[in-house]
Amino acid sequence: MTSAKSHPQAADIQRVRRALLSVSDKSGLVEFARALHGAGVELVSTGGTAKAIKDAALPVKDVADLTGFPEMMDGRVKTLHPKVHGGLLAVRDDAAHAAAMKEHGIGGIDLLVVNLYPFEATVAKGAAYDECVENIDIGGPAMIRAAAKNHAYVGVIVDASDYGAVIDEINAKGGTSLALRSRLAQKAYARTAAYDAAISNWFADAIGETAPAYRAFGGSLKQTLRYGENPHQVASFYVTGENRPGVSNARQLQGKELSYNNINDTDAAFELVAEFDPALAPAIAIIKHANPCGVATGATLADAYRKALACDPVSAFGGIIASNLPLDGETAEEIARIFTEVIIAPEADEDARRIIGAKRNLRLLITGGLPDASAPGLAVKSVGGGLLVQSRDNGRVDTLDLKVVTKRAPTAQEMADLKFAFRVCKHVKSNAIIYVKDGATVGIGAGQMSRVDSARIAARKAQDAAEAAGEKNPATIGSVVASDAFFPFADGLLSAAEAGATAVIQPGGSMRDDEVIAAADEKGLAMVMTGMRHFRH
Repeated sequence: MTSAKSHPQAADIQRVRRALLSVSDKSGLVEFARALHGAGVELVSTGGTAKAIKDAALPVKDVADLTGFPEMMDGRVKTLHPKVHGGLLAVRDDAAHAAAMKEHGIGGIDLLVVNLYPFEATVAKGAAYDECVENIDIGGPAMIRAAAKNHAYVGVIVDASDYGAVIDEINAKGGTSLALRSRLAQKAYARTAAYDAAISNWFADAIGETAPAYRAFGGSLKQTLRYGENPHQVASFYVTGENRPGVSNARQLQGKELSYNNINDTDAAFELVAEFDPALAPAIAIIKHANPCGVATGATLADAYRKALACDPVSAFGGIIASNLPLDGETAEEIARIFTEVIIAPEADEDARRIIGAKRNLRLLITGGLPDASAPGLAVKSVGGGLLVQSRDNGRVDTLDLKVVTKRAPTAQEMADLKFAFRVCKHVKSNAIIYVKDGATVGIGAGQMSRVDSARIAARKAQDAAEAAGEKNPATIGSVVASDAFFPFADGLLSAAEAGATAVIQPGGSMRDDEVIAAADEKGLAMVMTGMRHFRH
């Protein structure tokens, strides 16, 4: 550890006499190198970057000529040298630093341009362990951190989008300003932090370390948001590079910019609809405030939408709609009848695009596929002074050993609906109660402190929907019901029976399971226990 030392105050504008460029992503490289050369900047480079500059007929010095050492060990060692790091770290106005530079023949490097080996992209494509290791950059982060530390004198670029700003300042001011160098240094440290976070988390996963001593998470800015959950909150949207179809990787075809709440709700909707295999049936999920207000499968996508909407047509107004199949014209026409914020689907045909296109503010997102509901992953939540990290809830009812615990077993239709209901309740805020009939939700109770209250709210919603549709009886009559956790008392189950449910699916595990089973038998209900809970807070 070096002792604290006071250095002379650096000038605001620093001339750029020499630049070192070493990039894996060569987008815009030649144009930028040409602009630097035109401004009288000496170019130093490595490997493929040097070749690209030479091929553009621009003069460039190889870093090996600077250091006196060739690249070696398959390129692992090329910039780890005092003539590179001394040139980046030297305090130009410090007499002792200047003397050391002169004594050892170290020339200053005034601008560093580095984007790192594509580690995140290598992992995202599913590369083998050894290939991932080879794409861990060593020299790049070391140079970036050195240049960023010495930002009083040195500019550092880690993002090609900053090429223009640097050239503009060099041309206008004869060098870079401290304000620009500071901004670039902050971005540089954030980039190396996100890079190391990606590596450490990949490594933990590769060796099966579920609780590493240190956890880091990072991402790149995708969007600065107008505000957060509320207008007084500042918010931005960052993406991690995880290759998972969804709102982070979707292509927005039209509509207004997504808001914080739009992004949160759209993610919830698409993760829910991915529970339903498109090879088995079309499925639609309608989400409001991160909770489903209707989910259904149908003979067609339009049929699934109508069934999902019927569950709670009032709450669906201004909601988010997710589809497990490409959006078609008939479904788009149905959706366009009421105000909707966002539609997310794997694809959309020309008819759907034309119909949705008439709704100028309606956002249409295309993902190219569905996320794998069974895939592992991490879920992170902030708390005061810390992070809660857990594995993604990738439990699926189809893989569970379901146990019939009542005298009456469910019919085939009841069992199909019970599985449907349990898939949905995994995505409903606890305490969650879900009524399902014929492959569609008919009542949803979410987020209540008491499970019996959720059961009553779900039944009340069903009654309201029946009245709105002009039906005499609510659809909960003859339905099945799912609970995300066990019934601690028989009262929640009895409320479901009063609403007309004929079969129940729940995790089990209560001290009063026997009492709840007895109540189910007394009411003639069939009940299945899953052994898996789906709390969602």
